[in-house]
Amino acid sequence: MQKELLVDVQEEQILVAVVENGMLMEVYVEREFNKRVVGNIYLGLVKNVLPGMQAAFVDIGLEKNAFLFIEDAESSKSIEDDSFKSPRRNIRDTLKEGQQILVQVSKEPIGSKGARVTTNITIPGRYIVLMPYSEYVGVSRRIESDQEKERLKKIASNVKSENMGIVVRTIAEGAGEKELEADLQNLQVVWAKVEKKLAKGAVPRILYKDLDLIQRMVRDFLDEKVSRITVNCPEVKEQILETMALLACQQKCNVVYEEGDILERHSILNQLDQAFNKRIWLKSGAYIVIDQTEALTAIDVNTGKYIGKDNLQSTIFNTNLQATVEIAKQLRLRDIGGIIIIDFIDMESSEREQLVMASLEKELKNDKTKTTIMGVTSLGLVEMTRKKARTGLESLMLNDCPYCEGKGKVLSIETIAVRAKKRIRNVAEMTKQSAVLIKANPLVAAQIIGGNGASLKKLEESAGKTIVVKGEESFHLEHIEVTGICDKELEVYTPVKEGDIINIKVDEPQSGDGQDGIARLNGYVISIIDGSSFVGEEIKVKIIKAYKTYARGEKV
Repeated sequence: MQKELLVDVQEEQILVAVVENGMLMEVYVEREFNKRVVGNIYLGLVKNVLPGMQAAFVDIGLEKNAFLFIEDAESSKSIEDDSFKSPRRNIRDTLKEGQQILVQVSKEPIGSKGARVTTNITIPGRYIVLMPYSEYVGVSRRIESDQEKERLKKIASNVKSENMGIVVRTIAEGAGEKELEADLQNLQVVWAKVEKKLAKGAVPRILYKDLDLIQRMVRDFLDEKVSRITVNCPEVKEQILETMALLACQQKCNVVYEEGDILERHSILNQLDQAFNKRIWLKSGAYIVIDQTEALTAIDVNTGKYIGKDNLQSTIFNTNLQATVEIAKQLRLRDIGGIIIIDFIDMESSEREQLVMASLEKELKNDKTKTTIMGVTSLGLVEMTRKKARTGLESLMLNDCPYCEGKGKVLSIETIAVRAKKRIRNVAEMTKQSAVLIKANPLVAAQIIGGNGASLKKLEESAGKTIVVKGEESFHLEHIEVTGICDKELEVYTPVKEGDIINIKVDEPQSGDGQDGIARLNGYVISIIDGSSFVGEEIKVKIIKAYKTYARGEKV
């Protein structure tokens, strides 16, 4: 199997694509405004204890309080009380309101839910995971050889410190005592810094931040199967090489710099768009349908256009076998978590049913995320679970469609703006004109411009051209037009000048600001100082500064 990692670096986000035999299998995205918090360690404050739910809400400094179940609060340590280690089944005996508590985020905030936290602290390294409050020694279950498991467990027992536990990771297969001991020493240094920060400071506060996406990519994804890492940013290439050296990666892997749009060049964008389709066609003409709800995900298998060759039962069997491959792929690609129900086509032969289940289990072995097949229900449905630790691809890159009131999905404004900026840079590089004009839905246009035009200024600097953004009310959110224009055409798109006094309706608050308001004059954006309180009203505004793409004004 040929496996490579593609790292697409832009000002707004970093995207890592895991590609196996030319097929997109996993996607990881990190954006400036949406940083990952899983793995971070906080000194929190218990705000509410809920006996009826055997849980508590903990303030860790995020927008929403984190949720702590009693199972995640036991068998650990309290900052204030060592007796906290004794397991008790009543949440009020374990936690009290106003109590300081050391917690680690185990699940990202998703939708209206806050982060889920645990007091069972773990710090992952390249080869091992350090557990400061446990003496357990374990080896990853994904290592199949019992002899190798025993060898690694013996090494782990030899190198581990007293009163601390460690778990050997899958990637440590074949590693020696030297590598594990060096990794452990690095993690102990990290933990010592966390303990030092516990002594003083405000509550709540963060004590440890997990590695960024690039560093995690090297730590968690780089194994003997990865032959190549392709990145479109020379600085990030150096960061990858430095992280590989720091973590003492044994695996040999080429790190290659390729300028430009590597996702388009490697046909990843088309595959990424297909990941949002409800119906996924198989090569034979059969298809699967994926329906994601808040409670669970249902996957239905259909023969579709596939008519087979021999008989009906063979057609059904072959369809189900093909579906297992695609289902395993889609679970990884979309990062679907929680309860999953699969409705395979009914088969008369129990032997063939077992072969289909064996195929599904085999395909799921490539998934790093823990997946458990619970069995077949009385209705003949396959029931399984997949660990849900982060926001799925659909929630990350799609918003509820404003045109169908949430019955369907469209790309999020942030995602459209990121793609629009990429097109602008491409056009700016190719055109001989002095400026670039982009026409887009006003919401997308405002995202491209940013608060006080900050985002647009960065874009002009990176593109090396003057950029004019025109909002078109009639445009669908996902529709954008980018063209090169000359100096004379620039004047057409500036309908006001400094000193003008106009009557205009305030459409909405300024994105990311909250105080200023936004108005539009034939798609031309006017930012009104302290104008958010006049949304929906027509007011008299004096233009104090006019730019090619937008203007600043104040109420008179």
